[in-house]
Amino acid sequence: MKLKSYFLIAVLALLSTACNEQFLDINTNPNSLPTASPNYIFTNALRQTASNMLGPNETASYWSGQWTQSNGYILSTTIFTYNFTNGDFNYWDGYYDNLQDYQVVIDNADAQNQKFLKGPAKVMKALLFQQLVDMYGNLPYTDALKGVSSLAPKFDEQQSVYDNLIKLLDDAIVDLKANAFASAFAGSDIVFAGSNTKWIRFANSVKLRILMRQARVAAKEATIKTEINKIVTEGSGFITGEDVGIGSASFWQPADGQMNPIYESWGYSAAGAKKALNNYPRLTKYLIDGLKTSGDTLRLKRIGYAIGGEGSTAGVSTRAEVAANYAGVPFGASSGYLPTTVSALGPSIIAKGAFNRPYLIMTAAEIQLNLAEAKEKFGTGVSLAGTAQSYFEEGLVQSFRALGAATTGAAAFKGSKIENYDYVASTNKLTAIAYQKWLASCNFTGLEAWAEYRKTGVPVTPQSLGVPDAKRPVRLFYPNSEGGSNSANVNAQGTVDVFSTKIFWDID
Repeated sequence: MKLKSYFLIAVLALLSTACNEQFLDINTNPNSLPTASPNYIFTNALRQTASNMLGPNETASYWSGQWTQSNGYILSTTIFTYNFTNGDFNYWDGYYDNLQDYQVVIDNADAQNQKFLKGPAKVMKALLFQQLVDMYGNLPYTDALKGVSSLAPKFDEQQSVYDNLIKLLDDAIVDLKANAFASAFAGSDIVFAGSNTKWIRFANSVKLRILMRQARVAAKEATIKTEINKIVTEGSGFITGEDVGIGSASFWQPADGQMNPIYESWGYSAAGAKKALNNYPRLTKYLIDGLKTSGDTLRLKRIGYAIGGEGSTAGVSTRAEVAANYAGVPFGASSGYLPTTVSALGPSIIAKGAFNRPYLIMTAAEIQLNLAEAKEKFGTGVSLAGTAQSYFEEGLVQSFRALGAATTGAAAFKGSKIENYDYVASTNKLTAIAYQKWLASCNFTGLEAWAEYRKTGVPVTPQSLGVPDAKRPVRLFYPNSEGGSNSANVNAQGTVDVFSTKIFWDID
């Protein structure tokens, strides 16, 4: 929100796709707007989005019951006993700095004859604000991103922000339809390589996420149905058959500071040395036992490595990849589970040498399962062409594909009678959809897993062993940095209790 130093990354591939990318930090005057071309700012903003999402996705992967830590480290009390303050989990500042970059692109694209960047920048702006609301609730929106003209921006009601994001996405689609992406600048788009069609489908997919996040709010049902039907009428559809990721095989480079953020954090150095933090995150016992019980072993082998971790062959476990060799850690366990005795994050997310995978920000599986939920909940009230069952089953197929598992494994669950896997046999269809959303997000979009968990209460994951009562965080504190620079507006939000001050869509 405040103007801060901009760190712009120049990508030489913007001039020639045959060149290797190089990352350059350019410091500018913090009291003036950057003068760099919008396409350079846009590329760097996308790259920074990937870096910024790493932290909240990690924390949320723990709090959604998918990940925990091994006992090769002292137990993190902030994460596993929820002993945190407004000095912890400050994702706010990084997100707002990133949003300012996208706003600069929006504000300057016309003057720089780069109108084609306005639509994509607005889509990314909507995505980031959606995630901020899901973490913090009320926040600056209409008065934000105005630089020195609004150094202490007022807060908007979170429901109002969600409503405005739908309008922002509609505006983005108008811009995308009106301004074809100039082919000479396609390299600046490290998400869709200048495909306006895919950006429009992504905008519709983000809109669907925002709408369905509110699906349990009775007062919003009519609006949700109307907006979904508007998407259908618009006709561009949703992202299908592929995931949305930042960076490509030619963008991320085998150099420290230039690799996919996940690989750089928990994988390997540019020289191929395993990172110390590779021993930190581990899959939960609840997750692994559930996959085994359901016979979902194909996804199990992609979500995690067998005990002993990755072997000499990239992406392959040291030990035989059979169900018996996969073991999880009870959430919040402080002893008894050394890194080598339990399953590490698997080849779907980390494999030696795979430094250049896209950083996923939305999966096709999530989109299909959101469509399944919409059709299951609203029936003929939404004019979607498929059925809840067909969307559900395609959601499983897309989850298997994203993980790198044979998609025939998904088809095998049809008619299997397995609860939450076989749509027809599942007792509660919405519960089955929610459970599969939780599984499909694993290793990729932890923040969505935590949001959906808070929204539905599915799955019923075990309480942390480090906490004697059943209280769990339902949001984050406003960071002390905002409390110090914008205290009047932060204080106006009242007392925030991270165990009871819920986000508006969390109605239970």
